[in-house]
Amino acid sequence: MGRFHVRITLTLSFLFNFSSVMGHIFHPSARVHFYGATKHAVTALTEGVRQELRELKSCIRVTSISPGLVETEFAYRANPDNPELAAKAYSQFKVLEAEDIARAVIFALSAPAYVQVSELVVRPTEQLL
Repeated sequence: MGRFHVRITLTLSFLFNFSSVMGHIFHPSARVHFYGATKHAVTALTEGVRQELRELKSCIRVTSISPGLVETEFAYRANPDNPELAAKAYSQFKVLEAEDIARAVIFALSAPAYVQVSELVVRPTEQLL
């Protein structure tokens, strides 16, 4: 009988969940309490998935990225009747840009296979909450 050669290729896989700094703090504003609650849920669910994958001895690495204020259309959609308020959100200090979040993803992707970057909270330096 002939020999069989089996070649096993390890594929590195990643799961990224994008949450918000609001998933790590409590903001005392009734305007955002439901938003914050959903982001806390994303944080907890991401950790739950990470633990389940570990129990399965999976090679999938799970990372939650929680940005602070990023210049997007978010504030304008959250305040459709008050574009001045939305613009003010992005003009109080230098906010994050999409590229800053992309760099956080690259950081997690570039970690050695034995390193699990579970959580990245990325805020503008001047952001209080």
